[in-house]
Amino acid sequence: MKILSLSFTVLLTFICFENSAQNFEGTWTGGIQGLPLIFQIDKTESGYTAKMQSPKQSKQFLPMTSVRVQSDSLIMKLDAYTIEYKGQLVGETISGIFTQGGMRFSMELSRKPFDPSSMKRPQDPEPPYAYQVEEVSFLNKDANNIKLAGTLTLPPGIKNPPVAVLISGSGPQNRNEELLNHRPFLVLADHLTKNGIAVLRYDDRGVGESEGNYATATSEDLATDAAAAVAYLKSRSDVDGNKIGLIGHSEGGLIAPMVIADYQDDVAFFISLAGPGVSGKEVLLPQLKKIAILNGASEELANYENQMFKTVFEKINNHPKLSQAEMSKEIEEIISDFVANGSEDFKKGYNQETQQSIAQQFSQDWMRFFITHDPTNDLQKVDVPTLLLNGSLDYQIIPELNLPEMEKKIKSNGNEDVTVIEFDGMNHLFQNATTGAGYEYEMIDETIAPKVLSTISEWINERF
Repeated sequence: MKILSLSFTVLLTFICFENSAQNFEGTWTGGIQGLPLIFQIDKTESGYTAKMQSPKQSKQFLPMTSVRVQSDSLIMKLDAYTIEYKGQLVGETISGIFTQGGMRFSMELSRKPFDPSSMKRPQDPEPPYAYQVEEVSFLNKDANNIKLAGTLTLPPGIKNPPVAVLISGSGPQNRNEELLNHRPFLVLADHLTKNGIAVLRYDDRGVGESEGNYATATSEDLATDAAAAVAYLKSRSDVDGNKIGLIGHSEGGLIAPMVIADYQDDVAFFISLAGPGVSGKEVLLPQLKKIAILNGASEELANYENQMFKTVFEKINNHPKLSQAEMSKEIEEIISDFVANGSEDFKKGYNQETQQSIAQQFSQDWMRFFITHDPTNDLQKVDVPTLLLNGSLDYQIIPELNLPEMEKKIKSNGNEDVTVIEFDGMNHLFQNATTGAGYEYEMIDETIAPKVLSTISEWINERF
């Protein structure tokens, strides 16, 4: 089940109805399957309004589309996410049923504020740290000297330790690669530093304390940021400039080989955490199909949708000179044709607003570069010790498609130090998971499986 999307940009209208009522006003806290939910219900002259927050996913509240109160009964709906909650007030508790789509869950709401301490992930390190922590900044001379800000952690008692640069996955990420109340890079940096390896992690351009504009950047642009991080480390006297490695997660695993290809003498090792080994088009098509099936689509429906996206990607690949506005229009026409000729079930998932949103997303520079970029040339230039990791349940970077291709391409240049590990039962974030579906990420308290952390540190220390 997916509760809300990762993007909280929906604007909804308050519509409220009341026929009489006990007092539902106040803050109510509940949860389903380990995912806390907060409802703020307010009484107005005309009735009730409400808004909902999923605090493990976002700090923002979403206004409910409608709130209906009758005597001791409450019905709240959030149409954009097909969410409905029906409950009955008994004392200071509302007992009811939370539904989204066709799924139903019992949920009890208590009239109390949410306790943020319940959101702490067990692997999050807390100060005082057993190592040196330094806030740093460096310039990217290839991007108008934008300043990038980050954190460098240095292990105690080790002169000039090896050092790893962490490169985040897709989307604007802070230095901890924070998402869904997980901070994977904070956890990884803490583990590595405690095991004798210095770590530099930084805010993506335009995020946190870093300058620049993420929205206009492609993976190729972001590679210059990672290269600037390497140059900065080489200027320091407290780390070993000959033992600088790149650890890239997801898109970061695409970016790191770009840096290595251009700066082969400056990078000593490469670790791919679920990085792609094929073009973006080849990554996305099976990913999109797997997402559809995980979300309950039939094989027939998933195949039809996949054919639509394949047609979109071909348009992108064959018309690189179209402007963003022109490409958006072309993509929207393709989607409109597929919707018109699709089944009723397919039509339900693609209203006009959805069609426009997808067209805009896939016409952006970053997406067009990702879809058309073939990493083969960069991977063939990776002539440093390499560790390739993936989870068997990863639906975003599917291991059976990407791991063999990465290994083959890197080894094709004679690189014999390539280690490949597929962790059974782990997802794209390297959590121990059940299905690997995205809705599980926030429901799992584990941020990175300890087995993965120890594998990374032991592999580095064996070589450096």
